[in-house]
Amino acid sequence: MSVTDGKILPNAFQSESAAQALELACKTLQIEADAILALKNRLASPAGESFARAVSSLLACNGRVVVSGIGKSGHIARKIASTMASTGTPALFVHAAEALHGDLGMITKNDALIAISNSGEAAELLSIVPIVKRMGATLIAITGNDASSLAQLADIHLNAGVEQEACPMNLAPTASTTVTLALGDALAVALLDARGFGKEDFARSHPAGALGRRLLTYVKDVMRTGDAVPAVPADVPLTTALLEISKKGMAMTAVVDEAFRPIGVFTDGDLRRLLENARDITKLSISEVMHANPRTVEPEQLAVEAVELMEQFRINQVLVTDETGKLTGALHIHDLTRAKVI
Repeated sequence: MSVTDGKILPNAFQSESAAQALELACKTLQIEADAILALKNRLASPAGESFARAVSSLLACNGRVVVSGIGKSGHIARKIASTMASTGTPALFVHAAEALHGDLGMITKNDALIAISNSGEAAELLSIVPIVKRMGATLIAITGNDASSLAQLADIHLNAGVEQEACPMNLAPTASTTVTLALGDALAVALLDARGFGKEDFARSHPAGALGRRLLTYVKDVMRTGDAVPAVPADVPLTTALLEISKKGMAMTAVVDEAFRPIGVFTDGDLRRLLENARDITKLSISEVMHANPRTVEPEQLAVEAVELMEQFRINQVLVTDETGKLTGALHIHDLTRAKVI
């Protein structure tokens, strides 16, 4: 391998080591995939009873699910707690070492503690377990060793053991952390399903995300109202309607009856088609050229439903009417884009 001033040249790596790196990458993924498959088969066996008991226990928990670990297991524990919290199971992460210096006060008798240690012998976890047990909290252990101290102390033990790590030296936590993370995801999904947690619930816990905007934004939140809504009576000349279109900047106008119910719509596209047919627009009334029975939505509908309507009928605007059919607003596709609904 070529070296200059102690630095490996990129072209040297590409020519001499790329194949080796790719081979090692594929081997790593295969080892981790095999480890997850082994976990799947374990859960499908009588050993899966422990998993079912863990789910039942967590569902019955009147407090929160506290997930704890140290080192790499601590990082996995933090992610599992985060996944549970965002999918309907109140959960938090407590660092095992910090628990020994005050954070143990975050755990109550009504909580359930998921303690994670591949060896099952992490000293920090073993130091807090007796205290947690005495206060009456449920202890669920995830380890790679059924005979470990942590497994023996637990009310429920989940075996996340692997035959080998992906690390060539079989030392760095790799396959074991992947399997533990997958097991935590399996717990979170099982709990999600048992709680009937749906898209709307997920959106409420992710209000800043794309799904949150799609499921929590209503037509009334983004529609134009009042004087911003273009509308003309059915008996006005087309030229008057064109002035309304230009003034309101929505590239269309609603045509309304005496009760302000929309009976038609006229758009910029309709105007272009009239001009292509060489018609004298100064002699036309809006009622002669409008599209009758315009597409409408209601203020209480989700904004994403308005998007679906626009996509279905290939339109860029939609009128908003109340329960009596009265025009109360209008939506342009740009309004939905600005609100990040699409």
